[in-house]
Amino acid sequence: MKKVVILAINAKYIHTSLSARVLAEGVSRYSKTAHEVIVIEANINQGFYDIADLVTAHNPVLVGISTYIWNAGMVTGLLKLFRSLMPETALVPGGPEAAHNAEYWLEAGADFVLQGEGEQSFPALLDALANKTSLNKIPGLCFKKDGLVFCNAEVKPSKSFITPDFESFSDELNGRIAYIETSRGCPFSCAYCLSGGSEVKFLPLETAKEQIRKLAESNAKVIKFTDRTFNCSPKRAYELFEYIIGLNTSRCFHFEAAADLFDGRTIELLATAPPGRIQFEIGLQSFFEPALKAVCRQTDLTRAEENIRALLSHQNIHIHIDLIAGLPLETLSDFKNSFERAYALNAHNLQLGFLKLLHGSKIREQNTSIVYSKEPPYEIISSPWLSTSDLKMIKQAEDALRNTYNKGRFLSTLRYIAGAAEIRPFALFQTIGEAAPAYGVPLKYYAEQIYILCRKLKGVDEAQLRECMIYDWFRAVKYGDLPDFLKTGTNEQFKKVIKTAEITLGRKIRRNEAAVLPSGKGIFADSESRDPVTGLYEVQFIGVINL
Repeated sequence: MKKVVILAINAKYIHTSLSARVLAEGVSRYSKTAHEVIVIEANINQGFYDIADLVTAHNPVLVGISTYIWNAGMVTGLLKLFRSLMPETALVPGGPEAAHNAEYWLEAGADFVLQGEGEQSFPALLDALANKTSLNKIPGLCFKKDGLVFCNAEVKPSKSFITPDFESFSDELNGRIAYIETSRGCPFSCAYCLSGGSEVKFLPLETAKEQIRKLAESNAKVIKFTDRTFNCSPKRAYELFEYIIGLNTSRCFHFEAAADLFDGRTIELLATAPPGRIQFEIGLQSFFEPALKAVCRQTDLTRAEENIRALLSHQNIHIHIDLIAGLPLETLSDFKNSFERAYALNAHNLQLGFLKLLHGSKIREQNTSIVYSKEPPYEIISSPWLSTSDLKMIKQAEDALRNTYNKGRFLSTLRYIAGAAEIRPFALFQTIGEAAPAYGVPLKYYAEQIYILCRKLKGVDEAQLRECMIYDWFRAVKYGDLPDFLKTGTNEQFKKVIKTAEITLGRKIRRNEAAVLPSGKGIFADSESRDPVTGLYEVQFIGVINL
């Protein structure tokens, strides 16, 4: 029995790879020859030789590598390193980044590339290499022969799909994020996406429920569904939501959903979910309808807004909405309008992404006017509608948005500044991002830079600004010493705040959990009371501290 390694290189340690485990399950089900399969998970923050050591320790005859835009650059280097360390080992990248760019990967050092679903083609390749039989009939297999690239006929989509052994998967989670797939494919045909336009295959409901139950009993931090549009079948989604809401678990379940597909019955059901049980990631992408039409994005924007507001009104579900900057026809002015409309929804997270022209996407194949990076992640550089300077402004706004609002930081501060200075949200974030970029900056220094910038804005009262920032600091930062520029009051006042806080909470607190406000009031955080939806800590005020 020969050893085979399936290597997953995740974006972060906390992530886990579903695809690698599905391939391993495919080998156990469909291989006609016995193979010893080892799944190895690494992440992009590890060194090349550290990852190589994990793989070479098993002396495999073949290494299969899941490739995506976030790890493609590292995989290219690893192929060269693996070739020098294991000259006889077959190297086989697959996944979306390799599948749509096979010639590049074969030139980069791969022996084979697999296109399409690999649950059956991967074990077929292992069998063919082990038994030295023909490779010509393995669906989706690409290889070089006599200097030419050959690709076999693509994998025919099956009516069903397999899932890994969640019993053993659960044992490996250790507080990380677990992934589960209950449907595959997407009925929509967005030009920037690789999943669109395919027939949706569904896991049998009872099978899905059983797997959800197993993961709910694990110690995963979050259980993420990889279903591209989880609620594309509203009736089926309702039944699974109902099952998940009824579970006795503290796990959080994360779904990608289309807001306009929620019906009233489902929204009423979701209102009964325990706080923090469910998270939604909702891709709005834009509120500029010509841009949505240009990329074949179908969304009833009015209904989507209504449903998002309805979901948020019950304060029990974390809502994350997405916008994409750089869509065709959308100018900077149009994008600002989209941003303002999305921001006004008051979702917990507003992710601002940038158009990427992925290998295999319709927009890349059809594009003649958008300039984009030729290296992963193939992000837009400019277009007839957005100049490089326009995109720079959006990136500045995104930097501030990501490091403040989306992390639950300075929320009341942002509201106060926007109102007092009469500045629109996009302009506020762009101003902060330009004057105080956050990359590599300690949080205390970043907070001070925001303070220095915003206290100069017309209409902003410096004392009120400081009070907002102190309150926001205690809401978002556990046991974080208050920055010196925010400290005020006498030592005697501070001691009185600590004493009052401890009487109120009935326990001792740390010195960095309390402060005196410029108004003379006291403030303290309850580090044992955290909102399960927002993740923010409870903060209480004490009347003016008199001595």
